[in-house]
This record gives sequence, structure tokens and C-alpha cells, in this order.
Amino acid sequence: MIMRFCEKRVLTTSYLFLLFSLGYILLVTSFMPATSVRGPSRIIQEGRGKLAQVCWMTRSVQQQLLANETTVSSTAASSSVVIKPGFVAGPSLDTKPDYKNIHGPLGKWIDNNIFMTVFRYQLAQKVGVDSSKPLNDYTGLIELTAAMNARYSNRTTAQELAQETLLSLFPPGLPKSFSIMFAKPFPKFSARLNAWATMVAGTWLMGEGEVSDCQVDGDAEGEFTGISQGLYVKRCRFLEESGCASVCVNSCKIPTQNFFMQNMGLPLTMTPNYETGECQFSFGLTPNEAEELDAKMTPCLMRCPTGGSMRSWHNNGDRSNSPPLNSCTFMDDGNKSMEDNDESKMIDGIN
Repeated sequence: MIMRFCEKRVLTTSYLFLLFSLGYILLVTSFMPATSVRGPSRIIQEGRGKLAQVCWMTRSVQQQLLANETTVSSTAASSSVVIKPGFVAGPSLDTKPDYKNIHGPLGKWIDNNIFMTVFRYQLAQKVGVDSSKPLNDYTGLIELTAAMNARYSNRTTAQELAQETLLSLFPPGLPKSFSIMFAKPFPKFSARLNAWATMVAGTWLMGEGEVSDCQVDGDAEGEFTGISQGLYVKRCRFLEESGCASVCVNSCKIPTQNFFMQNMGLPLTMTPNYETGECQFSFGLTPNEAEELDAKMTPCLMRCPTGGSMRSWHNNGDRSNSPPLNSCTFMDDGNKSMEDNDESKMIDGIN
């Protein structure tokens, strides 16, 4: 009797937490500047009075990306095509889902005009730049994410900005309260709740997914005792649209894992499959150091728009190998930037 009463109280409180979070997101949306509906300017003034400017994809780069996709698509039909060392073909573009018409249970309008808009707006505030595309345009989010990764040679900086963006989506103090009130005393319930909530609120970002059983701490290899504690993403939209494994690792996998572990008090391991585009969220499973290293060293996708240079940029900060599709001008201390006399070359085609 007492256990049932406690379970009902916990369930009721968890629903209140979710409603409070959704209300907060709606509040943030209502207080956005009116210009945000059309998409912020590509130049945003930063707190120190300095300007950060982004040069978006030029027409030639877009054509190269399309050529890469065509090459990869033909690879699936021709066994004579050899995959370059250090690259994987990735899922066939012939079976690419119609992501624009895949939405969560709350509906397409909520996904695009609430979840995507708020996430994009908050990320732009953290990075200091944004695409000129509307906030509910997924391509604009991909441009912004690529720019963030190209802007910082230190991958940890990009990871922290993405984690801070996730934290900003919740009311102040709520993640910490969740850690104390739910994650620690009710780990299994918290894992199931977050698997379900991630599916509901994240379909627009990741594509179609379903709650699944998963491996958790203490399981032997091949054991899956985490009943309904996982989320299986059938084919990740973020990975496919970015076309970059390095962006996946540094803007999604590691920041999301750190957010749940450090801010929500809940272990999470994300296991992307770059061959198929699948991804398994395992709530209640602490990331393994060896597996995390494997993820960071994963081969690049054949259709990567940077040709693999994004990883080189993150590994050693070599601007000669920096990503060509999104080049940023900036003046922040502690991160490598291009020389002033190179600015005119990098901004060519911005207008």
C-alpha cells in the first residue's frame, strides 16, 4: 500500500517536472526577439563587444557535397568502388527517410516551431553566430553546428557549448533537482522516463526512434536488463544531414552523455553505428573509456563535406587542414583563428 502510494507520488511529480519544462520552453519562445522568426542575422554582437562572423557554404562546396552524396549512392550499387582507407560508406542515400515528415507524438508543428526553434536559438546565443535561415529550418541548424565545430580547434570547447545549450533548455535548477529527487533514489524509473522523454522531444532532431531494452551497469556482455531504459534511433537525421562523424561525436554524443551524467545525475551511453546510421541510447550505462576512444577515432563518412579535415582540425588545430565548408572569423583568446590578412579570402561569397 505504501509502495503504491509512493509510486503514484513519484509519477505525479515527474509529470509536473515535464510540464514545467515544456512551459519553460514555451515561455522562452514567447520572449524571443521578433526577428528570430525570420532567422537571426549571421553576425551577432558578443558580450565583449567583439564581432564573430561566419562564412557559410559557398556554391562550389554545396556542389561538392552533392557530388559526394551521388558517389556514395552509386557505391551501394557497384561493388567495384573501393572505400578509401579511414572512411566508411555510411547508409545508402537510396533509402534515406523523408525526415521532414517524421515527427514526434506531439506533432510536426510543435517539433519544428517549438523544440527546433528554441534549441537553435539557444545554441546560436552560446556560439555567437547563426545561419540566416529561419529558426525552424533544419539546414540552418546543421550550418550553425558545422560553424561551431570549425570555429574551435579545441573539441572540448565545442562539446561544452553543446552541453550548455542542452542545460539552457530547462528551467534553472531543474536538472539538479531531478538528480537529487529522481536519478539517485529511483535510477530505473528515471532511466525509463528519460528514454521516453528523449523520444518525445527529440524525434525532430534524430529521426524515428523507439523505446527499447538496453544494457546497463552490471550487465554482462550480451545482457540487456535495462527494460525500457533505452532509445533506439533507427537512422539518425543529425548524423546523416551533417555527413560528419566528428560533428556527431563532438556536438551530440559526448555533450549529451555529459549533460545527463553531470547535470541530470543519470549515466548514459550513446552508441552510434556509422555504417547504418543507427544509434542506441542506453540510460543507466556508464560510458566505457575504451569504447569512447573508439568513437572518437571512428572512420569518416565518404560523403563528409570536409573530406575528413574536421577531425584533423580538432586533433591538432592545423588550420591548413581546417574544414572548408564553414570558416569563421573570430578574435577569442585560447582558440586558434585565421590571420587578419586571410579574412578577405574566407569571406568571399558571404553576401
